[in-house]
Amino acid sequence: MSMFGDGLDAAVQKSFTRPAPKSAGPQMRYLVKQLKGTKAVAQMLRVSQRTVERYVKDQIKKPRADLAARLEREVKARWQPQIRAKAREKAASTGGIVIDTRAGMGYTAPIGPTDQDRLRHLTVALPPRYAARIFEAQEVGASDQQLQQIVAEGLKEVYFQDGGCRAGSLEEVRFTAIEHLEFEL
Repeated sequence: MSMFGDGLDAAVQKSFTRPAPKSAGPQMRYLVKQLKGTKAVAQMLRVSQRTVERYVKDQIKKPRADLAARLEREVKARWQPQIRAKAREKAASTGGIVIDTRAGMGYTAPIGPTDQDRLRHLTVALPPRYAARIFEAQEVGASDQQLQQIVAEGLKEVYFQDGGCRAGSLEEVRFTAIEHLEFEL
């Protein structure tokens, strides 16, 4: 997936009230229940239906690393959908979203673009309207680049322009290199 998409998912997963299943058997049984059958799970995970059945019956316990990663990713993507929706709704309506990043950032202003991007460590709370835009974009399958652009617009308004108090002529802020990125709801 993507750095921004994975970061958003990780932030939402912190609101889970119960941990997702960790071992292969319970994970496979959960997916079979969610997708209503072993055939659909087998197709999604790119394994045979017989393999899925053997995990369900605990005849196989330890998946290969690549299958284990796909299994975990698919379970987490479906785990506690109501709580996931509530966390996103709260961030988009009242809570906002906090971004912690260490990244190279450049900007464009009427005098021209920066010729040297500065590496900055920022922890910035973006208002709910940005959380709403970010989650809406993620839901419709926005690319990492598009999510990055929304976050950069939020940083421009909240951090660089301080809600309109400074740097009013700043036209664009962009990420040039990202060393660390984390979201918190």
